[in-house]
Amino acid sequence: MTLQTYLDRKGAEYDLVEHWPTRSSMSTARACHVAARCLAKGVVLRRRDGYLLAILPASRHVQLRKLKAALGEELTLATDHELDQLIPDCTHGAVPPIGECYGLDIIIEDSVCEQPEVYFESGDHATLVHMSQAQFARLTREALHGNFSARNRGPRARGDDRVIRSRNKGRRRSRGSAWLRRTNIR
Repeated sequence: MTLQTYLDRKGAEYDLVEHWPTRSSMSTARACHVAARCLAKGVVLRRRDGYLLAILPASRHVQLRKLKAALGEELTLATDHELDQLIPDCTHGAVPPIGECYGLDIIIEDSVCEQPEVYFESGDHATLVHMSQAQFARLTREALHGNFSARNRGPRARGDDRVIRSRNKGRRRSRGSAWLRRTNIR
């Protein structure tokens, strides 16, 4: 099943936002003028009995040690080959944060759920899906939730909650600001 078929079958209300092809979620946020905290990215992790899709803002990265401790199991990043097998309808590396479509359990970083709108890769590095938090919550209602990420280092896309000064030009740039619970959002 493709992501679009899945979203349509679920009756999801969403818009598509086209952009120049990008190679990272932070580049996508900048290209689309979207706050990095509102751009949800998916990171596929290998676990004992399969795979887990971690969903977090573009401005953050997974802290594997923290997530391993919280879940009580060994986790590693899925290989490129595994990603291609698990998410066959998407361009390599363009992982949509919708686990049910691909038979993946999911865990969502709490800060994703604090945003009124959510943007995410549609699977091609050139189009974002845009929907309300209510729509995203409905599609991910079986997810675990927790704090398992840290801010990325280096230049940030605008929209995170802590503003810093750029070392070189004095311009203001934004920066992002980590346990588990199951929620059933209806």
